[in-house]
Formats: sequence, C-alpha cells, structure tokens
Amino acid sequence: MASSFRRRSSFVLIPVLVALGLYFGWRYFDAGRETAALAPAAPAISITSTTAHKGDIGVYLDAIGTVTPQYTVSITSQVTGQVVAVPFKEGQTVRKGDALIEINSAPYRATLLQAQGVLERDQNLLAQAQMDLERYRLLSVTKAIAKQILDDQEKLVLQLQGTLKNDQGAVDYDQIQVDFCLIAAPIAGLMGLRLVDPGNVVQSTGTVTLAVVAQLQPITVIFTIPEDNIGSIQARLRMNATLSVDVYDRTAQTKIASGQLLTLDNQIDTTTGTIKARALFDNANEALFPNQFVNARLLVNTLQGVTLVSASAIQQNGQASFVYLVQSNIAHLRSVKPGVTEGGMTQVDGINPGDIVADSSFDKLQDNTAVVIANKPVAENTSGSKAQ
Repeated sequence: MASSFRRRSSFVLIPVLVALGLYFGWRYFDAGRETAALAPAAPAISITSTTAHKGDIGVYLDAIGTVTPQYTVSITSQVTGQVVAVPFKEGQTVRKGDALIEINSAPYRATLLQAQGVLERDQNLLAQAQMDLERYRLLSVTKAIAKQILDDQEKLVLQLQGTLKNDQGAVDYDQIQVDFCLIAAPIAGLMGLRLVDPGNVVQSTGTVTLAVVAQLQPITVIFTIPEDNIGSIQARLRMNATLSVDVYDRTAQTKIASGQLLTLDNQIDTTTGTIKARALFDNANEALFPNQFVNARLLVNTLQGVTLVSASAIQQNGQASFVYLVQSNIAHLRSVKPGVTEGGMTQVDGINPGDIVADSSFDKLQDNTAVVIANKPVAENTSGSKAQ
C-alpha cells in the first residue's frame, strides 16, 4: 500500500520539477537578453585622419660630399731671386692677371739687354751680307767675279739668317724670365694665407708654394653614390636630362645651395662599391667653401601622377605594410605597398586618391573598428600640395 503511494507521488513530482526547471531557465535566458539589450555599445575611437591624393614625388639619393673648387692653383717661382713685393692681401678676391708676387728682375733685364744687343749686331751683319750678295749677282752676270765667290756669299747669308734665329730665341727666353719675375693670378678666385714675405729668396728649382688661389664661382661638390644606382643615373644623363642636386649643412636641416650634376667618374672604387659624382653650383653668395663637408641630395627621377599618403599613416606588421581605411566611420585594415618617401609623403599602391585613412590611435584600432574623425580631412590637389 505504501509503495503504491510512493510511485504515484513520483509520477506527480517529476513533471512538476521539470516544469519548474523550464520556467526558471526561460527567466534566466530572458533576463540575459534584457541585460545585453540594456548594456551600452563599445564607444567609437577618436582618430585624426589624412587623405590620399594624386601627385608627383621625387626619387632622391642622399650622400656626404666635399666642396671642391673647379680650379685650385698652387703658385711656385719659375725664377731664382729675391722677393721685393707681395701686393695681394690674405683672403682677397683677385681677378685673373692681378699681381701677386714681384721678384727682383734686374739681373734678368741685364741679360735681356745683352741678348738684344747681340741680335741687333747680327741683324746688321745679315743686312750687309745680303747687300754684298746683290752686288755679286750683278757682277756674275758679266763674268766679273768667279761663281765660287757668289756661292760662298749665298751660304754666308744663310748662316747669318740661322744666327739671327738663335739670337731671337735668346731674346725671347730672357724676356720670359723677366716676365716670370712678376707673378700674376692665373685664375680669378680667393687668395689663401701669405706664404712668402718681401726679402725672401726663392728658387726656380724649388717646390715651395708661394701662394694658393682657389676658384669660388662656380664651385663643385664631389660626393659618392652606390654602384647599384649608376644605371638609373646614366639612363637619365643619356636622355640629356638635368639632374638637380641640393646641398645641406652637416645637420642636413639647412639648405645651402642648389646646382646640377655634371658627370660621374670613369671608374668604380672597388673597396667601397661606390662611384664619385661631381655637381656644379654657381655659388653666387659664396655659401660653399672649399673642402667644406656637406650633405648632397641628387634628384634621380620624378614619379608623376602617383598615389601619395602621409608616411605616418602607414603601419608595419613584420614585413607587411598596411593602413586603416575609413569608410562610413568604420576603420578597415587595408594592405598597401609603400614606395618612395619624400617630405613626409609616401607613394603607395593599394589605395586610391581621395581615400581617407587613420593617422593616429593605432594602438586602439583593429579591423572593422568604429571611429570618429576628430579632424576634418584636408583636400589635396593633383599636384601634391594642400589646397588652401
């Protein structure tokens, strides 16, 4: 009787427990949905942005260079004698032909005078011999003299003509020695420090430098470039293209001058794998000084009509590059291929001109993140400069 009662109680209790379990489960699930519905959505991330645009960008090669005058003349004496005057001033800019050093020319003028006297004597001897030759020719017509006398006179005239040439050479040589006593500037340029004083004796066979003249206008800069870039530069030079070169100070912050590439050297330095290049500058303001170290930037080519974006907007993940492309206030991760960088702008493939990309808050961004642009993207024109 008792067991029958327990079986009937179990049949009634089990459905009740199941019903209660379903009820409380439904209430828990429904409460979770209400909580989720009431929970606030994740806030959008505030970012600054930049706009990709179409424009031109230069391909540059950077190198360290040395300012080198086109002409530097170290002056030495070509005669032996005492220095009587040094007309130039240290640091003076001289013109071609200006007097620099004067050497005592008195001994050379005396020698010149002797040579001139010998020349005049032999000129008169030749004139006399020629007069006698004319007389002998007239007498020879009438057989008044032997032919041998006429022949001897002709040879005498020829001998005196040779002597006269020798005398003239001696005069010219002595005149040159006199001219060497006044040393003039062979080029226009800047004088260095004085290296000889009046009263010093200089030697014609010596190698002592008396003065140095360096040309400043125009002036050149010699710098080295990697041998791997020779082909691209030579191709541009064969097209008669003018490759501009800018030079900056040691800090590479201040631009000193602009010029153009003259030529490359005719051989590669095998120890460094580089080749020398020479660029020409007019140096009108004399900002470039001989042997000055500068930073040179050679414009090899200009890429035209490419997509440009701020270099700070491009992120790296190992070897991969990407940007966050903003569309409808959602940041989408977009892979790009960066190229040339210049002036804070980078040429890229993978996005189009007019695309807006994130330029900040990269530590918070992920693919498909909601964003709010804090700045208004600046429109860019097709030449690569910002519209005003």
